[in-house]
Amino acid sequence: MTAGADFLSAQGTGQTWKEALDSLLPVLRGANSDHQLGLIYMTPHYATHSAEIEAALGQATGVPHWVGTVGYGTIGTDAATGDFAENFGTPSLSVMLCPFQNDGFRVFSGLRGESDRISAQFSDWLSSDVPPVILAHGDPGNGLLGGLMDDIVQETDGFLIGGLSAAQGPGSQIADGPDGQGLSGALLSLEHIPLQTALSQGCSPIGPAHTVTNAQDHVILELNGRPALEVFKEDIGEILARDLNRCAGYIFAALPVEGSDLGDYTVRNLVAIDPHQGAVAIAAHLNPGDRVMFCRRDPTTAVSDMRRMLSELKSRTGKQPIRGGVYVSCAARGPNQFSDPSQETQLIAEALGTFPITGFFANGEFCRDRLYAYTGVLTLFL
Repeated sequence: MTAGADFLSAQGTGQTWKEALDSLLPVLRGANSDHQLGLIYMTPHYATHSAEIEAALGQATGVPHWVGTVGYGTIGTDAATGDFAENFGTPSLSVMLCPFQNDGFRVFSGLRGESDRISAQFSDWLSSDVPPVILAHGDPGNGLLGGLMDDIVQETDGFLIGGLSAAQGPGSQIADGPDGQGLSGALLSLEHIPLQTALSQGCSPIGPAHTVTNAQDHVILELNGRPALEVFKEDIGEILARDLNRCAGYIFAALPVEGSDLGDYTVRNLVAIDPHQGAVAIAAHLNPGDRVMFCRRDPTTAVSDMRRMLSELKSRTGKQPIRGGVYVSCAARGPNQFSDPSQETQLIAEALGTFPITGFFANGEFCRDRLYAYTGVLTLFL
């Protein structure tokens, strides 16, 4: 990273993408030759114009490399006020220009199938002993995406951040041109780009982890050798157990991350409850021996865990100034979970102050080597 160069970020809205872009340019025209990579996040309203937006930004700023995607909403720095802002469900465009040296990153695209490999394309760059952080955007319509994520992590020994697009197919992503239908983004060298990242869960466990003793695909028949529904009712409590319909949108399944010393877990939806078989179905395939617990999702627990994450990041960054950030939040968070539609960015500003930021509301969030749901992942550039 070039010493002394500033990150530049701006977010704006408009009935057309040109109106939104025009509102950003007074800030972004401060770019210079130090800014080699730009991040672009937009809502679906502008998605069909992603190539035009990238071209216009490149021409206006001189920044040569761009990555980004379409989100249900965008996160950024309001171009008019300089404050953090979240736009969800309205046309918006969020851009950040990063002062990264050319040898500090590599843009990748076109990872769509089992034969696509990133290691051969960037073998010399990946020869460093320090694994990269991988800012990636994924197409939710690609059934091989889980394997693509595994492959890129294994080939680079890297750490994933980013998330799933709100759109599918060609043009849903940007990676030095329109991309989509797989994984694209940028490999970031920790030797040149110091950063810290952390994840906040939107749910909290309400009972212990249980062992699956009988399951068929996504249907859990037994937990700990007992009917799964009996165990489920004990965990959720008598009031909810009397009316299981009240569990919808409030109670979820959580799959503990094996080997994690942080009590980490991935959240999956409840799909169905079968009182006749005493079974519980979730949006994940399970086998005997797998572990599962149940959790609740509400604004209070989400705010509490967000504050925990921010406190952890503040401790890890110490006295180092925060130069820029990327925040990827689940589309089920934001105004769909918090009482204030901009509460997440307000919490960030409260704990860490304001700094150039960009991000998007995703269809699923990447952290380390996993796809999460209902989480927020904050990455800070130092």
